Amino acid sequence: AAVKVLEATGHAVQVAAIAGERPLCCGRTYLAAGMVEEAKVEMARTLAALRPHLEAGTPVVGLEPSCAFTFRDECPALFPGDAVAKSAAGIQLADQYLAAEVREGRVTVPWRGTPQPVLVHGHCHQKAFGAFDATLELLRTIPGADIQSIESGCCGMAGAFGHEREHYEASMKMGELALLPAVRSQPGAAICASGTSCRQQIADGAGRTALHPMRLLAEAL
Repeated sequence: AAVKVLEATGHAVQVAAIAGERPLCCGRTYLAAGMVEEAKVEMARTLAALRPHLEAGTPVVGLEPSCAFTFRDECPALFPGDAVAKSAAGIQLADQYLAAEVREGRVTVPWRGTPQPVLVHGHCHQKAFGAFDATLELLRTIPGADIQSIESGCCGMAGAFGHEREHYEASMKMGELALLPAVRSQPGAAICASGTSCRQQIADGAGRTALHPMRLLAEAL
C-alpha cells in the first residue's frame, strides 16, 4: 500500500534490503527485552543497507512508529560518532514525509473522497516524537474526509506486553480507558492506526480491523 501511495505521488520507491539475506530489522524487539548487543547487530545490518541512500540524501521513510523512531532515538546513542547512525536519525514516518511534501506544494494529492468517517488512534511513539499531527494532516487531504482523532493514551498492547499472560488484564484495562469504547461507539466508521500493536489490540478488544494510514490512502486512490 505504501509503495502504491508513494508512486502515485511521483516517487520512485526502493525497499531497503541486503541481497540473499533475511529481512532487515530495527532491533526494537531486542531492545524491549534488554538485549542491547543483539539489537546493535540488527541496527548495524540495516545501517549498512541504508548507507548509500543516506549518503545520497535520499529520503528514508518507515511505516511502523516503533521502528522508525528507534533510528531517531536509540540508534545514534548506541553508535556514538557514527556518521551513518547520525544520518539515520532523520528517518521519518511515511505519513510525516508526505504531509510535508503536500504542505510545501511538491505533491498534488491523487486521492478521491471517502464516504465514511475515520477514527484515528495515535501510536505512543508518534505522540512522543510529535509526529501524530502529521498523520492527521495527511489524512485530512482526502477530499471530504471526516477525520477524527481518538483522544486516547496507550492502547495497552505495547509491543509484546499485552500478549504476556501476567500483563493481559492490565493491557485490556488500558485499552478500555478510551480506545476500545471509542472504536465500538462508531460501528460505521473506518478505523486507522499506524502501530502494529495498536491494530492487534483493536482487533482483539473490539473485533474491528484497523488500517494503517498508507492502506487508507491506497484505498482512496
